[in-house]
This record gives sequence, structure tokens and C-alpha cells, in this order.
Amino acid sequence: MRFTVFIPRHTTAFPPPPHRQHLRTLFDGDFTLVRDRGLDHAVEREKNLKPLLNLRNLIKHEPSKSLPVSLIRESIQLPFRPIDFVRKYPSVFAEFNLGGGFEPHVRLTPEAVELDAEEGFMYNSQMFKQQVADRLLKLLMISKIHKIPLRVIEGLRWDLGLPQDYAKSMIPEFPDYFRVIGTGGDAVLELVCWSKELAVSVLEKKMASKGKILAFPMQFSTGFKMDNKYEKWLREWNKLPYVSPYENAGHFPASSDESDRWVVGVLHEILHLLVSKKTDKDNVLVLGEWLGLASRFKRAVLQHPGIFYLSSKNRTYTVVLREGYKRGLLVEDNQAMEFRRKYIHLMNTVKEDSKKQKDVKGKSSAKEGNVKDCEGKEGEEKRGSDENCEEEQEEEGSSELSDSEAEDASETVVDDDEEESSRGNRRSSANRRGRNFVEMKLGDKKPSRDSVRERPGGKISRKTWEKNPSKGSKRIQTRGEYKDVRSSPQRSRLSKSRERSFTKNTV
Repeated sequence: MRFTVFIPRHTTAFPPPPHRQHLRTLFDGDFTLVRDRGLDHAVEREKNLKPLLNLRNLIKHEPSKSLPVSLIRESIQLPFRPIDFVRKYPSVFAEFNLGGGFEPHVRLTPEAVELDAEEGFMYNSQMFKQQVADRLLKLLMISKIHKIPLRVIEGLRWDLGLPQDYAKSMIPEFPDYFRVIGTGGDAVLELVCWSKELAVSVLEKKMASKGKILAFPMQFSTGFKMDNKYEKWLREWNKLPYVSPYENAGHFPASSDESDRWVVGVLHEILHLLVSKKTDKDNVLVLGEWLGLASRFKRAVLQHPGIFYLSSKNRTYTVVLREGYKRGLLVEDNQAMEFRRKYIHLMNTVKEDSKKQKDVKGKSSAKEGNVKDCEGKEGEEKRGSDENCEEEQEEEGSSELSDSEAEDASETVVDDDEEESSRGNRRSSANRRGRNFVEMKLGDKKPSRDSVRERPGGKISRKTWEKNPSKGSKRIQTRGEYKDVRSSPQRSRLSKSRERSFTKNTV
């Protein structure tokens, strides 16, 4: 017979340190999230930069250094049509037809080729490679098993500042740091040697040098509101003992504040390793899933808006480290971000030039309007001078009037001073109408009926109707103008008839 004996297994549980025995639960307060314009602008500034550099790498690796537009859609993903994307940035991409064909091809502009060569020198420099290797080593030391798949690192390649062929060009140069195990989709980057010098968090370096308590810096957006419960909980939470992200905190319960503080420290250190101090939300969740902290990363981002900021710009969610930015600009600059700013400036160069061209066009159109208005005024003056010449000829013909008519005419002559003042008023009103007309840009101005004609002699003689002065005054009040008797056809016919009668009498 067989007997099965069950022997109880006794395990000795070691109590945690004294400062970790009293655990606190998560808060139950409330707060209102608001947007941060500076951080949103920092995220939106890099719009279309990543797909633009992907297209640049695709063209650069072609033997002919050019590519048909039809093959772009099959190779990489762009935010809109490839031909529209190429034409949107003519300072980076040049469009041409190969061999007189109808299919457009794309190549890099000389400015983009020169900038790409400078970036290549940066990637090949030993100092830059050392900085990238230190970032990867610290990321491997944060992992529990000190291994990270290459597919996870590939998602963070842009944010870590790694070159495109980092697995072949950079990793073999640091055999004491890490190595690649496996091939294809199962390839994993493994830690080779632990570094005590690098296993120090950024917060420990900053606060230890100042001799202060290890507390996370808080920066809230303008207009952020929180109740008393959350404010009290946050104040006590930030006074808890700090646990380094390079230590294992698996003995903490997942729902405790101590565990939450350690998770915040891990995410805080990871975002500090990135060159832009921000990354896509999916990258945080993928890395958190490999570390076993995906749900806790998500809770840390939503629960601590004073440390992390979640931006919704560029049609995605981006996790930003508030401590890394000040007024929308990076606090600690690096070479990778410097070249990205150069590419952004090259992308926006055409937009600035187009604005200048628009301003030049607007000024030229205004000048054309002024020239047309001046030409219209000159034509009006010429027409007025011709009519004045004709009137002078008529005056010479009718100069032989009788003494009685001359006396009547002298009585009705308008005073020169009053006429000059009225003429100045009309000129100022005409000039104002001319300026308004130029601003409206409606074409050439026609001569108005009330425009005053200047005579070369300097004096203007006007006559009123002597027979019906009341009618003439009423007409002047209603129409607001003086009737020019000399220019009327009735007066010219009357003067001719009087001249004929005068010649008959003399004969």
C-alpha cells in the first residue's frame, strides 16, 4: 500500500523596514484638468516631422537618390496623399519628371542633403554614441529581468534618439553594456553588466546635491482647480520616503500610496531618459506592459497632473514630463533636438517666404491703385484745362459787350476770398473721396459733377441769375452748388445773339 503524507510548509516572512510598515490607500479627492498651451505648442511644433524624416530615409537609401511618388504609399504611411505631402514642403523635397515621363519622382533638395550629412556626423560621433548607450543601459536596469525586446525599443527609437540602424552600428560597439539575443521578432536586448554609477535617478542627483527631501516638483497649468481632499493627500503623498526606480518594490501592495510613489518615480525616470522628455501614450503602455506596470502607469498619469501632462494634439495622446519644459521650451537641450529644430525651420521656410510674397503683392496692388488714381486726376485736370481754353475763346468773342451788361456783370462777381475758401473746402472733400476710393480699389475715379476746375489765370468769375435770384438761391441751397453760367449752353447762345444785335446796331 502507498501512503501519502502531507507535510505543512512553514515560511518565514520578513517584516518590511519600519518606515514602510504603515501603508496608505489611494486618494478619493477631485480635481479639474485644464489645457497647457505651452506644452501643447511643444507637441504640435513637431507635427509631420517624423513622417518627413521617414520619407527622407526612404529616398536616401535608394541607389538613384530618388523615388517615384507611386511607391511612397506602399512603403511608408503619411498623414495625407504622398504628392500633396511632397508639394507641401518644397524646401525639403524636389519634384521632377524622369526621362520626360508623366509619373512624378521625388528627390531631396540641396539644403536637405546638407542637413542630412551634418546629422550623419552627429550619429557617428563617439560622444553621442556614449550618451545613447547610457540611456539604453539605464532603461535595461529599470526592467526587472534586465531584458527588453527590440520591438519595444523600436517604438522608443525616435524618443531615445537612436539611429535607424542602431542594432548593427551602435550596440556591437558596447559589448560590456548589453548584447542582442535571438533573431527576428524574438530578438531581445539583454543587460551584460550592472553599473552603480548610472543606477542613480535624476531626482536623487538633483535633490541630494541640494540637501533637500526627495520630493517630486509640481507644476500645474493655469486655471487648475483641486479640492481640499486632493490637496491634503498630495501634500502627504509627496512627503513619503522615496524609493529609487532601480530598486525592486514588489513587496508593496499595488493599491498603496508607497507603490504609487514608486511607479511615479519609474515613469519619471523613463521620461527623463528621452531626448524630447515626451512620448506617445501607446509607447508608455507597451513598455509598461513588458514591465508589468501598464495599468499603474495609466493611473499615475491621470492621478498626478502636476508631474505629467497628457496632450491631445496631432491626433494622438502624448505624455509630457512637466519638469522637462519651461514656457514650452526644453530645459535641458541636446544635439538630437537641435537637429530636429533645424528640420522644422527648413519645413517652415517656404511658409515664411509665401507670407513675404503676399505682403509684396499687397503693397504693389496698393501702389497700382495710387498710380491709377493719380492718372485719373491728371486726366481730369487736362479735360478741365481744355474746357477752360474753350471758355477763354468764348470770352474773347463776347468781350465787346455793352456798358450796361458790363455793369450788371461786375455787380454779380463773387468775391475772390470767398471763392478761394469754398474752392479749398471742395478740394479737401474731393481728396478725401479719392483716398477712400483708392482703399476700396474699385477702379479709376470718374470726375464728379461738383468738382472745381482751376483756371490758369488764378481768378474765377461766376454769375448768378439776376432775374430770379430767389430761384437761384433755392437751387443753390437744395443742390449745394453754384451754377456756372459761362459753361451753360443757354448763356453761350444768349451771348451770340447779343453779339449779332450789337453788330447790326453799329452797322
